[in-house]
Amino acid sequence: MVEATKRISRWAFEDLGLHRLRLCHAVANSASCRVAEKAGYSIEGTMRSALLHEDGWHDEHLHALVHGDA
Repeated sequence: MVEATKRISRWAFEDLGLHRLRLCHAVANSASCRVAEKAGYSIEGTMRSALLHEDGWHDEHLHALVHGDA
């Protein structure tokens, strides 16, 4: 999953010309947090009650990668 995330990020920067990418996931999803960090995304913070699940609102981590970071 890490390599796929890196490939998609590279495509977004090189082919689409984007400058900043962000990745969000539920705070409870530690596997997604590890993938984001290993793919070079820096954690920028926690968005409180940002994700609605069947059992209610959950906090979400925000990660970002800026062109030139990697």
